[in-house]
Amino acid sequence: MKLATPRTLLLALALAPLLSSAQTVLTTSMFVPQTHPVMKAVSQWCDDVAQATDKRVSCNILPKPVAGPAATFDAVRDGLADLSFGIHGYTPGRFVLTSVAELPFLGHSAEINSVAYQRIFERHDAFAKEHKGLKVLSVFTHGPADIYLSKRPIKTLADLGGLKFRVGGGMVKDVAQALGASAILKPSVESYELMSAGVVDGVFFPAESVPVYRLEKFIKYRTNIPGGLYNTSFAMFMNEGTWGRLSAADRAAIEKLSGEPLARRIGREWDAADQRGRAALDAIGVDSSPSSPALIEAIRQKTAPLEQQWVDAAKQKGLPNAAQVLQELRAEIAKQQR
Repeated sequence: MKLATPRTLLLALALAPLLSSAQTVLTTSMFVPQTHPVMKAVSQWCDDVAQATDKRVSCNILPKPVAGPAATFDAVRDGLADLSFGIHGYTPGRFVLTSVAELPFLGHSAEINSVAYQRIFERHDAFAKEHKGLKVLSVFTHGPADIYLSKRPIKTLADLGGLKFRVGGGMVKDVAQALGASAILKPSVESYELMSAGVVDGVFFPAESVPVYRLEKFIKYRTNIPGGLYNTSFAMFMNEGTWGRLSAADRAAIEKLSGEPLARRIGREWDAADQRGRAALDAIGVDSSPSSPALIEAIRQKTAPLEQQWVDAAKQKGLPNAAQVLQELRAEIAKQQR
């Protein structure tokens, strides 16, 4: 047996602190501007992760995304980045269960909706199974969406006729079609180009997104939909292999900061951004007249079939108790809104 020499012992002692403090730098790809509420919340989360892991895990937020919004899930799954967030509706047909959080009239707060959604996600394993190759850290939604237009106010459903709207994929497309509007499917980051070129007449958006995407100069009318015309479902996720290579202690520290705490953090940022967005639009004189009860009821009637459509699709995707899950989501939202 070969005995260790004093020199090798000294070398081992010198390397021990380095080995025990080995770092993992998460390559983080974000496709939204620095001013976006998700970017702000994720940056704060990254700082907290570094602190909670004694800097063994940190984020490197890239100056440019490694892939476009629709390709982000695959980019992280395939290892082009370690960490990102994605929009479920941008990949039609891939995510079915998650669109439950996008249904109309769910609630008035991104924070409340996001926390309720996260609780449902954790309660039913079928949601995570739609995200193969990814470790889902949290799911969340933006704030309740309204109708923003450049041409005319919406007083009745007939006023939507002939108008073109930029929408994302998923439930919002179905909502637009149910209301008789023409839906142009494009990522939110292309909204300015579409509005400035006159390709679309308006957008379905939460209030935050209008100033974030610099649409104030085009928007003249806001049609408020209490409870939201729709919401958009998002997930924040990590490459499964990257997650598996972290130590058990670091995974536990990250889990503690993710899930419901992260959903609440992002939702709270979005609610605050929505308030700022509404104030900014009011300041420049955007017409935000209250919607009539008749208009809201007409929208409810036109979009009501979307709930059963989701239930049927979710059952086919492996969620046999889909109707109960929808009831659970609404109950969680109602519980927090009391």
